[in-house]
Order: sequence, then C-alpha cells, then structure tokens
Amino acid sequence: MSKITVDTARLPLLLNELRLPAISRLWQDIATRADKEGWPAARFLSALAELEVAERARRRIERHLAESRLPPGKTLDGFDFNALPMLSRAHVMALAAGDTWLAKGANLLLFGPPGCGKSHIAAALGRALIENGRRVLFMRTTDLVQRLQALQLAAAIGKLDRFDLLILDDIAYVTKDQAETSVLFELIAARYERRSLMITANQPFGDWNKVFPDPAMTVAAIDRLVHHATIFEMNVESYRRRTAIARKTKPDRQSGDSSP
Repeated sequence: MSKITVDTARLPLLLNELRLPAISRLWQDIATRADKEGWPAARFLSALAELEVAERARRRIERHLAESRLPPGKTLDGFDFNALPMLSRAHVMALAAGDTWLAKGANLLLFGPPGCGKSHIAAALGRALIENGRRVLFMRTTDLVQRLQALQLAAAIGKLDRFDLLILDDIAYVTKDQAETSVLFELIAARYERRSLMITANQPFGDWNKVFPDPAMTVAAIDRLVHHATIFEMNVESYRRRTAIARKTKPDRQSGDSSP
C-alpha cells in the first residue's frame, strides 16, 4: 500500500479528531479540483479553511435561532413597509446590522395598536441580528417575568446577559402586581447601558401607570428605557385587519370582473 493511500485513509480520522467536519466531508472534491487546476498549496488550504469557517457560522446561526424563541416566518423581506410610511426601511436595515446600538446597550421601543406589525418587525429584526452574529431572545413579557419569578432573580438576570438583545413583546400585558412589576423593573435596571432591550407596547408612556403601580417606579423605568433609545411610533390601522379585509374582498372583485 502506498504512502499516499495510507495518508488518505488516515485523513478522515485526523479531521474528525480535530473537529473539522466540513473539511472532512468536502476535502476530496476540493482536492480533485485543485489537482485538475494546478492550485498552489496555499490556495488549497485556504479553500478548505473557508469551507470550515462558513460551516461553523451556519451551525452557530442555527443554534442561536433555536434558542431565540423567535416566532417562525417573520423576516424583513416579508414585512410590508408600504403599509407603515412612518417606518423607514433604510433605518430598520441599519438597525439590523446591530453594530453601534447593541455595542452601546441602547434600546428600541415600538409603540402602536394591536395588529399594526410591532411583533413582526421586532421578530424580523431579531432574526436579522442573529444572522449577523448576535444572540437574541424573544419572549412575551408576561412569560419572561413569570419565568424570572420562579428563579433566583439576580442569577437569572445575569444569565440573560449572554443575549445581546432581549425582545419583550407586549409589555403592557404584565398584570398590575407588585411582585411581577418589581421583577420587570429589576430586569430593565440591570440591563441599563449594558445590554439592549427591544420592547413592543400597545400603550404610550402616559398609560404605563397600568404596568407599574408605583408612580416613582414608572418614571424610573421609562427614564432608563428612553435614555439611549430609538422609538418607533406605529399608529396605523391594524395590519391584520387590513389583510383580512383584502382577502375577503379579493374574491368579490374577481367575481365582479367576470360578470357580463
């Protein structure tokens, strides 16, 4: 048996030992091409390394999407920016890069009535940030608060630091209970100027006394949220309602067009 044959037989074992699955799977195809085209050794090695890096990035994104709890199917490409003229597509795309505002621990606040697209844009931004290498957690605010209540609070909040962004959906639905609102305030205070929050809310700040029963706590929470924040006001007719009406009327128009 030739030395080349022995080396070829050992190579998969070595690559598995080094935990290089992409190279292990694809090196033969790349080697065949390199031999055919006469690549120098450096180009061959670079091609293999690029494959492994791309594979690791893909697997990392898959892991981070799985842990994010993002609702499926919400993307920026699938969002109808024409329905929200006050929402700049360019601004949203800049936020999706996440380079500056997440590094500063800045926040993003989305206000508007039910059905206007707040949760969609929040989830779509979360997905885009994950694809750009960030870690994101999306949860209904009430679910997260109840989860934190069941754990040792300081340690649980500390574990959330691994997420560059927490998306708290429907903050106004937290019940006006001292224990729950205290937990929510502690979370906001702990992440202040360190880690970012994205919050969706049906009610403007003037109605947040329904969220925090203590007026001083309301002021303190709002102050921390808006100090470094981008605020989107999405006060338009329900997107879900418009879509439902459009679906309902479309067959009527089609049948009308076919009438003599």
